[in-house]
Amino acid sequence: MSIFRTKSVDDVLANSNIDTHGDPVPGKGHLARNLTAWDLMGFGIGIVIGTGIFTLTGLQAKNSAGPAIMISFLIAGFVSLLAALCYAELAAAVPAAGSSYTYAYTTIGEIFAWIIAWDLILEFALGAAVVARGWSGYLLGVFPFLPSSVFGEDSVVNLGAVFIVLVLGAVAIKGVKESAWVTNTLVIIKVSVCLFVILVGLFFIQKANLVPFVPPSQPVPADQTTSTLTAPLWQVLTGTTPTAFGMVGVFVAAAVVFFAYSGFEAVANLGEETKNPKKDMPLGLLGTLGICTLLYMGVCLVITGMVKYTDLSEGDAVAQVFREVGLGWAGVLIGLAAVAGLSSVILVDMVAMGRIGFALSRDGLLPPVFRKIHPTWNTPVLMTSLTVAVVALLAAFVPLAELAEMVSIGTLFAFLVVSIAVPVLRVKRPDMRRPFRAPLSPVLPIVSGICCVLLMSNLAVETWLRFLIWLVIGLVVYVAYGRTHARLADPARFDALVHEDEDASSTPKD
Repeated sequence: MSIFRTKSVDDVLANSNIDTHGDPVPGKGHLARNLTAWDLMGFGIGIVIGTGIFTLTGLQAKNSAGPAIMISFLIAGFVSLLAALCYAELAAAVPAAGSSYTYAYTTIGEIFAWIIAWDLILEFALGAAVVARGWSGYLLGVFPFLPSSVFGEDSVVNLGAVFIVLVLGAVAIKGVKESAWVTNTLVIIKVSVCLFVILVGLFFIQKANLVPFVPPSQPVPADQTTSTLTAPLWQVLTGTTPTAFGMVGVFVAAAVVFFAYSGFEAVANLGEETKNPKKDMPLGLLGTLGICTLLYMGVCLVITGMVKYTDLSEGDAVAQVFREVGLGWAGVLIGLAAVAGLSSVILVDMVAMGRIGFALSRDGLLPPVFRKIHPTWNTPVLMTSLTVAVVALLAAFVPLAELAEMVSIGTLFAFLVVSIAVPVLRVKRPDMRRPFRAPLSPVLPIVSGICCVLLMSNLAVETWLRFLIWLVIGLVVYVAYGRTHARLADPARFDALVHEDEDASSTPKD
């Protein structure tokens, strides 16, 4: 019963109703194919543009990178692009629910597939809960007459966060097409406001605010020196004296603002619900990343050009810079855009988690009840409902803003696995049809993996410790259930149980 057993790519395609040419075929008991490339870009932009651009930009510009925060976002975007090219190849060739989990299962083995799925659960659940609390706080800022006892971070039980999770959870349960309509609407709103920020802000940029573009490196003041646990991993390993700004600050900021790109890989989770995955998947992934990177860099240029980086707010810099130049009304507009933006992030996070659980259950690594598809809505209702309940509970009681780095490390780890999977699968299955091929393989995937590791090394030691603890918990779950119940442990027995379940569900009730 090897923990390194792998799934056949042909088996994955068959389970996903894909023929040998990469085209979808009709079938019952599967997710409905309703999404186009535009829908995929809507989902991608919906989950990417959120808390990162509205909160992290001012914080990291002020404390780590100065105006060079643009370079930090460019570095994070470049690493994401490398990973996106790898995702695009695998998502077009193996368009199945589960994304990097499925890719790992077909290349480097079941144990690694489980680890990556467990990692993705952490990323999406934690991300949705953090963003839900942020949504509640932004709503309180736009409508200050709301009671702070149930909205914002000062609330004992954040009912505002629970409310938005339940509303968007109902949309996610109802169907992916409905989720796409809602997400696309919210995306139009927040992209429009981002463009407004850039176009209007260009008229208020002062060259003096952008000089020096990369502030000179300086030691961290004694009263601000971080402990070993909160210092970047590479500094602890090398014994380097903590510094701020300079190119070190630019890379530290890049590792943190990578959170702003987290989630675009959720698009790959929708391969099984895409009308023409071999064409639409690459367009959805690369289009999402290109649009978001341009918007991020434009916003960074504007806010550091309108106000000196040393004077930026650490909480709402985007709104603050407009107040500083006498356009306070724009702050309200930006707040509304933030509410819309955060709503779409929560929705896509929960949709993605439902698909990951569905893929795990279909492979026997989770109980069979989680692979049940609603006969009308064609969604994994129970898994999505459980996701909504867990996210609502976390959002209600746990202040998770300080765990943004956990989302970054989870995302980077997923990107690392996908980067490894591309060259491995090319060696194992050189004959497999690949509608899209990552260029310069294996060089590009190797560079992608190295960049992921380098950015991860800039994250705090305590983030690494929390991540390792979560992975240990996941291994316990795998050993206790998944290892023995997996389809690959006894394919004949597993398939027989599946057929029994299908026959029981199709038997008319008296």
